[in-house]
Amino acid sequence: MDIEVRPATVFEDVATLVGPKKSPTANVCFCLSYRLRSKENNALRGPQRGERVRELCAGDPPPGVVAYLDGEPVGWAAVHPRSATSFAVNRRIPHIDDLDVWSLWCLRVRPGYRKKGITRQLIAGAVEHARASGAPAVEAYPVDNAGERVDLTMAYVGTRHMFEEAGFTLASPTTSVLNGFPRVLMRLDLR
Repeated sequence: MDIEVRPATVFEDVATLVGPKKSPTANVCFCLSYRLRSKENNALRGPQRGERVRELCAGDPPPGVVAYLDGEPVGWAAVHPRSATSFAVNRRIPHIDDLDVWSLWCLRVRPGYRKKGITRQLIAGAVEHARASGAPAVEAYPVDNAGERVDLTMAYVGTRHMFEEAGFTLASPTTSVLNGFPRVLMRLDLR
């Protein structure tokens, strides 16, 4: 499989991966929960959510990366400077230093394309995007599930093992819990 990972500049491709499936007025995540501060995220309703993502895709840097297989969008990874996300003020995910790190917080692969190594390539592509944009390090906040099954709806944060395989190391525990599993702060130094 020839997977290409590119910055998320095409709104329609991002919408295919994380937008509403049936109704454009649905109040789905659109991967804005951590990207925006809580007040703005909660205020956006229906089509406003998509319009905000369209603006983010036109911004510099864009809100993440998209994996393509034969030109078809098959995967999404949200990665952005932590200072411009809700992780900047998150009380459950610690700041371990003052480095201007990037956060990688959401991984999504379309049904029918899972278990083909796309997530691995999404992580690598997100890291490369951050590196090319001048990031000194990338952080992720996956669950430490010790090999237990993670509910698919909560699997978007990834697992500690997945990030260890990508070269990230455990930087800190957190007080965040998702789906009954503790989340950990993993970091990859790019300097």
